[in-house]
Amino acid sequence: MTQPSPPHHLYEDVLAILIGSIHVAVGVLLFRSADIPMGGTVGVAYLAHYASGLNFGTLFFVINLPFYVLAWRGMGRAFTIKTFAAVASLSVLSEWLPTLIHLDHINPVFAAIVGGLLVGNGLLVLIRHRASLGGLGVLAVYLQETRGWRAGTIQMLMDLVILGAAAWIIGLHAAALSVLASAALNMVIGVNHRRGRYLGC
Repeated sequence: MTQPSPPHHLYEDVLAILIGSIHVAVGVLLFRSADIPMGGTVGVAYLAHYASGLNFGTLFFVINLPFYVLAWRGMGRAFTIKTFAAVASLSVLSEWLPTLIHLDHINPVFAAIVGGLLVGNGLLVLIRHRASLGGLGVLAVYLQETRGWRAGTIQMLMDLVILGAAAWIIGLHAAALSVLASAALNMVIGVNHRRGRYLGC
């Protein structure tokens, strides 16, 4: 019988949130450079940014605010605080990185695949440290715990709605690229994070 792994130290959680957020922010930068919509709360913020021209980082941060109540009730204080820190970090980084990296041209398929891999790696780091990027993922887990609905199914249905809106607002080609990005993201999570395979997971 394996012993549970010891909890992470505070400095490890801080570094993990920063590292994970940087991975996700670079992935989002690739998506935005190629006009590729995303699922989840990031996708909602992106579509709102695309339609209104408002600041993406601010929109992402504000849209996430109501979900912290669910996170606190369903996953506890530590998870909520770390998730808040991750969301805040991504909000800042997503607006700061474009001042450091200028992409004049990027192949959309490359952006979808590599962006998906980067976002998947970032989410994996956050998951391993009991954090998330909040939003619809928190809602899906909350409904699973309170209603018995499967979180994966809920998340998939919500992403389909978001991608449907993206296809209508941005176009079918962009929505197809988003599906490719989502496949790359989920491959990273599926291959590297299976419950019971790793100590402490």
